[in-house]
Amino acid sequence: MPDAGAPRWGRLDRVSAPPHPDSETQPIRHGRPRPRRRFGPVRWSVALVLGAGAALATLPDLVGLDAYSPFAQLNAFRPLLVAALAVLVGIGLLITVFARRFWPVPVVLALVALVGASLVLPRTTAEATPPAGGSTLKVLALNVYEGEADPDSLAALIDGQDPDIVSIPEAGGRYKSELEPLLEPLGYELHSSISPRRDDVAGNTIAVADRLGDVETRVGDDVQFPYLEATGGGLGDLRFVAFHSVAPVPRSVGQWREDLGTLSEWCAGDTPAVVAGDFNASLDHSVFRDAITGCSDAAAQTGNGLSGTWPTWAPEWLGPQIDHVLSTEGIVAESFETHLVPGTDHRAIVTTLRVP
Repeated sequence: MPDAGAPRWGRLDRVSAPPHPDSETQPIRHGRPRPRRRFGPVRWSVALVLGAGAALATLPDLVGLDAYSPFAQLNAFRPLLVAALAVLVGIGLLITVFARRFWPVPVVLALVALVGASLVLPRTTAEATPPAGGSTLKVLALNVYEGEADPDSLAALIDGQDPDIVSIPEAGGRYKSELEPLLEPLGYELHSSISPRRDDVAGNTIAVADRLGDVETRVGDDVQFPYLEATGGGLGDLRFVAFHSVAPVPRSVGQWREDLGTLSEWCAGDTPAVVAGDFNASLDHSVFRDAITGCSDAAAQTGNGLSGTWPTWAPEWLGPQIDHVLSTEGIVAESFETHLVPGTDHRAIVTTLRVP
């Protein structure tokens, strides 16, 4: 008979072992669990910084920064910057295919690009249909680059286009004397705002077709480069101005703003006016837009508002449009073209205006 105090060895197989996790169904953890990383604030901070930089480069005029250097220079290239930004958005979207957390960057850049495009693309569509009746005034304008443009080529362009009136910035008395014997036989009378003793870069010259009759001119010297205003004869009540503003290089931005400010004399005046020449400003500059309130731009009216006029070594779609033909309310552009003339870094612009 077994001892009552003896251990029951025969029932050891019935003693249940403490439960253990199944290694095949539950992971074995070593050490403390790692906290989950949060990238949200970081990626949004990066996106907002990049977006702010893009907005500063492409939209400075919305807060008036384009009136100062370096934004005055940079903003002239907004169409190109918006296109470059669109390319970056495409690259950003491609990156998100492999790194989904990157998505805030292309989204923010796309918003900036859309705002920029909304300010640029309307210039590619004709604004209005020229009214019937009235008369036409064909205008040609060309900055001849310190009087270095080839006079024979310019005379040939004028002969082929047969404009009623021509605005020639950076042409003083010296260049006028070279061009005069070429244009007088074609039926044009020339006037210059400065004498041959001054450098051509400071002058403006007008060539008036004889068919306009007895047109009078006066010199305005309240800007850095004296302008010419033509009135009377076949122009009727219309005032035509050959204009040239200083370039907004860092040391001249203040003078540039003052020069452009004088445009309100004609755009907000009581009589119809056409102002043509080199403004060293594009429609992306708020300084320029404010100054020409009351005027329309011939290129934008005809859907050619992105045709670059400077420099000539760059494709027309690449450079900014800083040469313009402006006209007051009621005068509508029927056509707009650009032409190359050897010796100058500007393209000539030719437009036909319908004057009521």
